[in-house]
Amino acid sequence: MADLSVRLSEIELKLRKLVSLKNQLVEKNSELVRENGELRLKVEILQTENEDLRDKITKTTIVNALGNEKEIEESRQLIKALVKEIDQCVAMLNAEQ
Repeated sequence: MADLSVRLSEIELKLRKLVSLKNQLVEKNSELVRENGELRLKVEILQTENEDLRDKITKTTIVNALGNEKEIEESRQLIKALVKEIDQCVAMLNAEQ
């Protein structure tokens, strides 16, 4: 009978350890589920922010390209005006001779 009592005590001790371990794992699992939710939210926020920044880069690139085209056209007009003025000066010099 004493042997049975010792066995029951050992089983009870192992059972308590298992219950304690199970409780620790449940707590850890809850913590990990919460952390996972927070990280998923952060990922979603960062993805949205990333998309916004990509849109801004695209818009900035387009604006810069359009600005450069405008500057190029203005430069062409200025060069044409200068060439025209030089031609007029050359024509005036030729007419004086």
